[in-house]
Amino acid sequence: MPSATTIKLNSGHEMPLVGFGLWKVNNDTCADQVYNAIKAGYRLFDGACDYGNEVESGQGVARAIKDGLVKRSDLFLVSKLWNSFHDGPRVAPICKKQLQDWGIDYFDLYIMHFPISLKYVDPEVRYPPGFTDENGKVTPGKASIQETWTAMEDLVEKGLCKSIGISNFRGVLLMDLLRYAKVRPAALQIEHHPYLMQESVVKYAQDEGIAVTAYSSFGPQSFLELDMQQAKDAPLLLEHTAIKKIAEKNSKTPAQVLLRWATQRNVAVIPKSNNKDRLAQNLDVLDFDLKDEDMKEIKGIDKGLRFNDPLN
Repeated sequence: MPSATTIKLNSGHEMPLVGFGLWKVNNDTCADQVYNAIKAGYRLFDGACDYGNEVESGQGVARAIKDGLVKRSDLFLVSKLWNSFHDGPRVAPICKKQLQDWGIDYFDLYIMHFPISLKYVDPEVRYPPGFTDENGKVTPGKASIQETWTAMEDLVEKGLCKSIGISNFRGVLLMDLLRYAKVRPAALQIEHHPYLMQESVVKYAQDEGIAVTAYSSFGPQSFLELDMQQAKDAPLLLEHTAIKKIAEKNSKTPAQVLLRWATQRNVAVIPKSNNKDRLAQNLDVLDFDLKDEDMKEIKGIDKGLRFNDPLN
């Protein structure tokens, strides 16, 4: 039986269970990829200012709306607050700039990208931002998570975003944030794949009514082009014997098995592809269920292997 296609957020809004991730989508193809993904049926698009493609993402959205494929209200557009804008007074201005880049009036979900404060760098000096400052150094900022979160809560009050969330938080940081949050995070986005299941964090968040979104659902695949040795050393999940066996048994692709493993546990996914067939396949991961023995076998793959670690 087909499962639900959305997750009801604690903010009252519905978030699609399958979306399209914009990390590492090239600027010259981004607008077309967003447009074609909307045409294929995608409604959630997950972006961030440090991806450097928000203008092009917005162009793809605008063209789809102009052509009558969707209305703005049909879409669920996500962006993120970068580390160098964590100071309370910096939060609203950068959010407004990002909205302007997208060409929209509000984000459906605005996420604190990392629980890390870095020195402010004026967008006129460097944009998109990164981990280093204008002198090429990683310089910590002074903002606490509470200061940043309080400023993000004001974004909801001002109508700049409908929901706010967090990313790359471990369990203890989430527990601390919930002590003082007036607006609870609607979503937690984390690296999540069979090599890094983070079961305790997922369970804690979901028990607290916080939706979980997985990024890098295919594990090392996402990090190979970054020339990361750790990713090169890890066997590709898409070619893993257990994943391929389960895929063959279910007449699905390995990618579909990896995505269904997440969505079957009510974890949202945000894969991307520039291939028309794979676009459709990645979206078609809600109409079948993996058997208990399949889920158990995938669970046995967990290595606690994290690729996206700022300290690497």
